[in-house]
Amino acid sequence: MPSAKQDRAETGDWRETRRRRAWELYQQGCSQQEIAKALGVTQGAVSQWVKRARETGVDGLRHQPAPGRRTAMNSEQLAQIPALLAKGPDAYGIQSKQWTLAHVAVLLAQVFDVSYHPAHVSRLLRKHCPGWRDILTK
Repeated sequence: MPSAKQDRAETGDWRETRRRRAWELYQQGCSQQEIAKALGVTQGAVSQWVKRARETGVDGLRHQPAPGRRTAMNSEQLAQIPALLAKGPDAYGIQSKQWTLAHVAVLLAQVFDVSYHPAHVSRLLRKHCPGWRDILTK
């Protein structure tokens, strides 16, 4: 039986690989306790995986990323950000020659009525606005 560590190297998502391996071992007749010991997990985890595989098939063992909180802005609004930033801070009554993350947070509040901390603004820009650093430094 290959180790869980070997399985991890074969795929990008080691959690899914581990769950699939548990299901394979279960189908080969191994007990849940044996599977848990072999994979370094609890018997309860194996029990949940086996139950899920029985109910929904092997696809039910796929990794489901945590959903997290939805962004306060929709995709259309996010797409408008580069054009808004290109106008410069003066266009929005911000007394500055350059954008800062705090200024962008103020802009988003003015235009879209959303509130973001400046630290989050950088994550938002990085994810949705390619080249945002160039726009901010103009």
